[in-house]
Amino acid sequence: MTAIRIESSAYSPSLNVDDGGRGGLPVVFVHSLAGNTGHWSRQLEHLRGDRRALAIDLRGHGGSDPARDGNYSVEAMADDIESVVAALGLRRFILVGHSMGGSASIEYAGRHPDAVAGLLLADPSGDARKIPAGQFAPFMEALASDSYASAVEDYWKMMIANSSHSVRERLLRDLHAMRKEIVIGVFKASLQFDPITPLLRFPGKKLSVVTQLNDTPISLHNLLPDLPHVSVPDTGHWLQLDKPEEFNRIMDEFIPSVEQNGGR
Repeated sequence: MTAIRIESSAYSPSLNVDDGGRGGLPVVFVHSLAGNTGHWSRQLEHLRGDRRALAIDLRGHGGSDPARDGNYSVEAMADDIESVVAALGLRRFILVGHSMGGSASIEYAGRHPDAVAGLLLADPSGDARKIPAGQFAPFMEALASDSYASAVEDYWKMMIANSSHSVRERLLRDLHAMRKEIVIGVFKASLQFDPITPLLRFPGKKLSVVTQLNDTPISLHNLLPDLPHVSVPDTGHWLQLDKPEEFNRIMDEFIPSVEQNGGR
């Protein structure tokens, strides 16, 4: 493993990347809100025996710098992926994104369908534009108030109710390490993001791996019945931490299928 610093550009702040392994079609991992490269440690370890695998800390997360302009839109997160890919000279790769990182990965794949050989989504965010008006407003108001800490922790606890004690502790620790304005900025941006248009622009092989939390009217596989998906039961939202062996098994099936099809 090599920690790499991608220096700031017109698009992105300085970004931290965990890069390692050699050979094969590279795999690029993108974490969730309040995530970091460490959320993919079991997947990186699993793949690096025979291929290059790297994980990105998005702006304001992990070892990466905050956005200089305060922009935490999904489109800006996709710019971060673009900056890393360009700096490392990756011409073609498999992209794996979790939750909000899934949204950023979808946006990137829609922009650069020729670069993304396959798109693997881990419990991706749905189309939040379809949430009824006012339903999310009380939560956003709580985040902007003195109740921020309890409001955001309660939201996280709902998503990690089926996780182990150690995973719950880790995720809450990561959450509280985040700056409040970044968390709020990402939530606001996610409510406005259109995941459908870029997903439809990407013709390559894709798969959505979902938990029991992700079977709602706004879930991507329900909005797009042609989107292949598999369900992983009895897990929290961070399924790659809760059930790393199961997620790795799914990767072991997905990656060769992409390579066998020439990434198409």
